[in-house]
Amino acid sequence: MQEKSLRLRGLFLAAVLVTVSLAGCLETFDSTTKPRATLEAYPLLIQEGEMVTFDARQSDAIEGIITAYRWDFGDGEKTETVTGFTSHIYDVFGAYTVSLEVENDQGGVDEAFTVVVVNGVPTIELTYPENPRAGDAVLLDASSSSDPESAELSYQWDLDWSTDTDGDGDGRNDVDSIESQALLMTNTSGVYVGSLTIDDGQGGIVTEVFEINVSARQFNIEWKERVVEQSWSEYLDEGEEWTEEILPGQQGRILSFEAVLELENDILQPYDNFSLMISIPGDGFKEEAETEGGNITQSENAKATITANDLNARGLDEVIEADSEEMVLTMLLDRTGQNFGQTPWTLFVRALQTNPDSTVEVLPDPDPGNDWTLTLRIVIHEPVITEIAFE
Repeated sequence: MQEKSLRLRGLFLAAVLVTVSLAGCLETFDSTTKPRATLEAYPLLIQEGEMVTFDARQSDAIEGIITAYRWDFGDGEKTETVTGFTSHIYDVFGAYTVSLEVENDQGGVDEAFTVVVVNGVPTIELTYPENPRAGDAVLLDASSSSDPESAELSYQWDLDWSTDTDGDGDGRNDVDSIESQALLMTNTSGVYVGSLTIDDGQGGIVTEVFEINVSARQFNIEWKERVVEQSWSEYLDEGEEWTEEILPGQQGRILSFEAVLELENDILQPYDNFSLMISIPGDGFKEEAETEGGNITQSENAKATITANDLNARGLDEVIEADSEEMVLTMLLDRTGQNFGQTPWTLFVRALQTNPDSTVEVLPDPDPGNDWTLTLRIVIHEPVITEIAFE
C-alpha cells in the first residue's frame, strides 16, 4: 500500500509540471496583434449640462479592422459603438476619467484615457426685506452665495431695470454695484425689477432676476386751525408804491383772510388817499380798496380793508397712502376746489394823494407823504400728518 501511495503522488506532481510547461509554451506562441487606441476629447473643461465630443478615429487596428469601441464616460454611463466618434453630456460638476477600449478582428484590445473637468455653476443665495416701504434703503444680500469648487466669486448688480444708469439705451445691462451686498434706494412705491450675475472665473456664470414690491406708507391726517398774522410798516410819499410777495398757503388750506391798511396821524380831514390791493394771479383773484376816514370820536385813523371768506373747504380727518409726508401734503393742498391761495400773493400799497397840499406853488408841500401799517390776518386749516407704524 505504501508503495502505491508513493507512486500516485509522483504521477500527480508530474502532471502538474507538464501542465505548467504546456501553459508556458502556449503563452509563448500567442500571436494575437493588439490595435493602437488613441482618444481626443473637446472641450476638456465644460459647464454643467454641456456636451463633450470624443474622437477615436485615429486609432489603428494594426492588423485587420477595428470591430468595437467601448466607452466608459466615468460618470456611470457606458456605451459601445462601431465608429470611433461619440459625445456625452455631463450634468454634475467634477473631474471624470474617460476610458476607451478598442478591439480589432484579431481579438486584440488596447485602451486610452482622458480626463474631463465639469465646472460647477455658483449657487446664488439672495435675501432682502419682505415688506419694504417707499423711502427705505433695501439691503440686497448675496454674501452667502457659494461655488462648488470654492472659487472666488465676482458680483454684478443691476438694481433697477427701469433706470439706464450707463446711458447706453439698455436698462438691463448696468453695473450698479460689484460687492456681495448692495443698497437699493426706493424713492417711490411700486415693483422694482433688477438682476444679480455671479461669475466664478471659470466660465460658471449664473444670473438671478429679483422683484421687490415696495409699498406706499400710511399716514393719519388730522386738521387744526391756525391764525397767521403778518404786518409791515413803511412811509410813502405821494405817488409812490410799495409791493411785497408772500406764499402763505404752503402748509395748509387758506380759509379766510383780512387785510387792513391804516394810515398814521390821519384823523382829521382832509384825509390822505392810499390804496391797498391784493392780487393772486394763479387763482384769478384781485381786489382793491382805498382808505376811508375812521371814527373821529374814537381817534381812528383812515383805513382800507379787504376781506375774503370761505376760500377753501375745511379738511376732513382721514388715512392716506403715499410715498412720503411731502407727497401727502401736496395731495391735500392740490385737490381741485380746495387749493385756493397756494400760488404767490402780491400786496400793493399806493400813496394816491396826501393832504393838505400847499396853496402856494413855490412853498414846499406841508404833507408830502404818510406812514402806514398793513396787517394781514390769515386763517389756515393745517393738516397734522402722522405716519402709521408698519404692522
